[in-house]
Amino acid sequence: MEVASKVKPIEKLGPGGNFDLEDFLPYRLSLLSNTVSQGIAQIYQQDHQLSIPEWRVMAVLGRYPGLTASQVCERTVMDKVTVSRAVKMLLDKQLVQRLTHSSDRRKRPLQITHPNGRKLLEEIIPFALEYQAALLKSLTTDEWGLFDGLITKLIIASTELNR
Repeated sequence: MEVASKVKPIEKLGPGGNFDLEDFLPYRLSLLSNTVSQGIAQIYQQDHQLSIPEWRVMAVLGRYPGLTASQVCERTVMDKVTVSRAVKMLLDKQLVQRLTHSSDRRKRPLQITHPNGRKLLEEIIPFALEYQAALLKSLTTDEWGLFDGLITKLIIASTELNR
């Protein structure tokens, strides 16, 4: 039996006086991001035993080989602990490898291993692109162009606000 809470939801906060969680941009973006990530994750979690952070690290290193873990953090906006755990798991699975930087031995660039890591990316990326294409069928070309531009503007604005 479900018991109703006697605590009333917060409704009067902020400069406008109203707070509706379902209209709160960070909440909505989180819902969208998590829903899409979970959909794509079904592909690589079941078949390849990768977590969402591991996939994100793999995808970024596939696009930008030779990044350090700190640079992966910057590119993905994931925290250091999450990236560190993902990198450790990927190293253990022999999907990425650490290199020694030619001029600075403290830097440890990462790259996808050949053939294991590269083969995995080659298997996953087509499915991820199919998922994206299926998702984008819900938008017209103009809507996607507008949405893409708005995402870019919001990323720039939030980056500025976070400085």
